[in-house]
Amino acid sequence: MDLVIKSGTIVTASDIYQADLGVEGEKIAYIGHSLSGREVVDATGHYVFPGFVDAHVHLSLPVGDIVSSDDFATGTIAAACGGTTTILDFITPVSGQSLREATAARRQEADGQVAIDYGLHLTAIDATPETLEALSELAAEGYTSLKLYTTYDMRLNDDQFLHLLAAARECGLLPLVHTENHAAIEYLKARFLAEGKTESRYHPLSRPPAVEAEAANRVLTLAGLTGTPVCIAHLTCRETLAAAGEARARGQAVYAEVCPQHLLLSIDDYDRPGFEGAKFVLSPPLRDRSHWQPLWQALADGGLQAVSTDHCPWTFAKQKQRGRDDFTQIPNGAPGIETRVPLIYSEGVGKGRLSLNRFVEVCATGPARLFGLYPQKGTIAVGSDADLVLWDPNKERRLTAENLHMNVDYSPYEDITVKGYPALVLQRGKIIVRDNEFVGEVGAGQFLKRHPFRL
Repeated sequence: MDLVIKSGTIVTASDIYQADLGVEGEKIAYIGHSLSGREVVDATGHYVFPGFVDAHVHLSLPVGDIVSSDDFATGTIAAACGGTTTILDFITPVSGQSLREATAARRQEADGQVAIDYGLHLTAIDATPETLEALSELAAEGYTSLKLYTTYDMRLNDDQFLHLLAAARECGLLPLVHTENHAAIEYLKARFLAEGKTESRYHPLSRPPAVEAEAANRVLTLAGLTGTPVCIAHLTCRETLAAAGEARARGQAVYAEVCPQHLLLSIDDYDRPGFEGAKFVLSPPLRDRSHWQPLWQALADGGLQAVSTDHCPWTFAKQKQRGRDDFTQIPNGAPGIETRVPLIYSEGVGKGRLSLNRFVEVCATGPARLFGLYPQKGTIAVGSDADLVLWDPNKERRLTAENLHMNVDYSPYEDITVKGYPALVLQRGKIIVRDNEFVGEVGAGQFLKRHPFRL
């Protein structure tokens, strides 16, 4: 064999056992004992996890006249250093651009720049016959998920939602929906500004839990009418959790992702001194701490199916500053592509909130299943890609900007020291990270054609 990983503790979403892993080419070829190969890695004392999957990132995202600070190269290097070997980004047409044209442009941006494997969600900003036809064609080419918005300039009305949800069902696309009530947000923002309330602390107050839950209820009602499975993006609060649970009780197929920031950071962070609260301006915003326990419990018991990051970094020294006098002008988003897996391991497994198997399920296997990548990605099995993470459960690292690889000048988690960190990361049988240093090749990542939604 080309490579053997010996004497590690292999952890999947369902099993924990000690064995050797044999790799031939880019695939896992053997799982057994006393294997030999041309290269041998001793994994004694380490967990061997499948490469982790982040199904929600925004690299090189243009918003107005600025672009998020991580591009496809820097962002995927950072992801790899944190144990993530597959990401899903987005195709978002601009006004006057067809979905097919937007797809070609996004592929041109990413291909040759990514350091790990990647896929792309389609985004629909209208429901014209041309868009509906393109959805069917692109689904057949392996673009098998569809981002839909209830807010921002990309927001859709109920009529458009119904047509797009029906088309998604027919094409085998899983809709991933950002649920916030746009009119309510605009009303609250205008009211705060009229009252002279311009500081960062008013950002979460302009997007309270009721705004998220109302939109989620509406989308789930429409999805029920069309019989379409749906995934709620970055669920943040118990109100939306309840809406998802009620829809499941009605017999609907409803899935949801959660992000580390909504499990570990809170509305209190907006009250940090000076302009520091701007670092935490993201949407949906951070909630009060009372939401943490229900979200962690749902993550443990299956009410939430995946942990993603919504990684969208903006520099604090420059880009975030444009909203110093008006919180509505602060670019929304925060870094997290590198810190997701260590945080969920340390704060989840390490603190008894998640089992090892559930940790692998929500950070690797679950997102791979949802978005058409399983069993190629997200598990350790003969025939799967040899995307592997050798994990040192005793390694400690403080999550400061200086200790990380993301192209941003701050870390939202600078006060947290995690216990448990990748020692070695492999992508398709090749070592790409060793002791927190990227040793792979920019451009070696491959585009992934995903199979239709079929959970």
